[in-house]
Amino acid sequence: MYLSRLHLRNWRNFSEQVVEIPPEGVAIIGDNGQGKTNLLEAVYYLEIFRSFRGAPDEQLVRFGEEVFRVEGTLRDPGGTDRTIAAAFERRRRKKKVTVNGAEPERLGDALGLVGAVIFSPSDVELVAGGPGERRRFLDIVLSLAEPGYLPALQRYRHALFQRNTLLRQNAQRALVQAFDDSLVAAGSRVLAARARWVAERAAGFAEHYARVAGGQPGFVSFVPSVDLPEATPPADDVARAFRDQLERVADREAARGMTLAGPHRDDLRFTTTGGDGQALDLRTYGSGGQQRTAAIALRMVEAETIRATRGRESVILLDDVFAELDPGRSRRIIEWIDQSGSGQVILTSPKETDVQIHGGGLPRWTIRDGVVTPLS
Repeated sequence: MYLSRLHLRNWRNFSEQVVEIPPEGVAIIGDNGQGKTNLLEAVYYLEIFRSFRGAPDEQLVRFGEEVFRVEGTLRDPGGTDRTIAAAFERRRRKKKVTVNGAEPERLGDALGLVGAVIFSPSDVELVAGGPGERRRFLDIVLSLAEPGYLPALQRYRHALFQRNTLLRQNAQRALVQAFDDSLVAAGSRVLAARARWVAERAAGFAEHYARVAGGQPGFVSFVPSVDLPEATPPADDVARAFRDQLERVADREAARGMTLAGPHRDDLRFTTTGGDGQALDLRTYGSGGQQRTAAIALRMVEAETIRATRGRESVILLDDVFAELDPGRSRRIIEWIDQSGSGQVILTSPKETDVQIHGGGLPRWTIRDGVVTPLS
């Protein structure tokens, strides 16, 4: 399955644009500020129905307009089409998503239908930034790949909000504890899914890191806020450990007015091996190149997760990812894309010299002021 058509209306700096995308993908060449990233953002919006850049929907509407609409057509190997559309009205702050013209019962039912993975220079924040960036990554991947994860996450956030409200109000402990059952029930499912995913994908991450880094080692591990008895414990053991942790921190929670244990405080840790054989935290001690390599390896693992859960190749979106990498790392990323049999690739670059994927054979488009034009 691949993205065969994209229709943008009043999206970012695009007024009205319809593009037919070849099965192998396309390379979009243009100067910065012309709309290259905006176009990839539109494709990925149809994957998770929010901006990968963290922008609110209001900012995605073209200046001076009230409504944006993004529509994509997916075509399977048999030639059958599926249309996914998303629109947002600024004045009423209303979003509407449809699949083949019908609204899904729940927004979560439409997540992940494109099967897109985006590689962006901002991905370095997955390693160098705060833990919220890494939790957001886990939530997106697992919402797309793990049945039941998104509803559990939503239930957890609801219980957490209510519990924190009581803690801030200095409510009696019995009132706070009234939300412990719902917090633990939903949170333990989130914790277990995160721990299992990281454990299952850690070897793949290490392989990708070493490949891109030219043999240098790199590792990822899960850092839960709850003291788990093992790397991938059964759900009952996670719930028991979570409840025990809440008991231990109850006095501190009352003093600080916030919940101090649970998935909202989980993290990922990225490390390499120093010259003395000790593990070095890449967030603190890693170079820019090492941090970018770890972020790229994480995206590669995400692509493999989609392949495993969806049963098809990902649509790979590359947003000027080679600009800040040395030639060796860039070459090895291209080799991974070519050798892994990845499906459609849509990449952006200000230079044609960066377009070497699939032997440099991708069709080329140019973009200027939000208008895409195929190059002959």
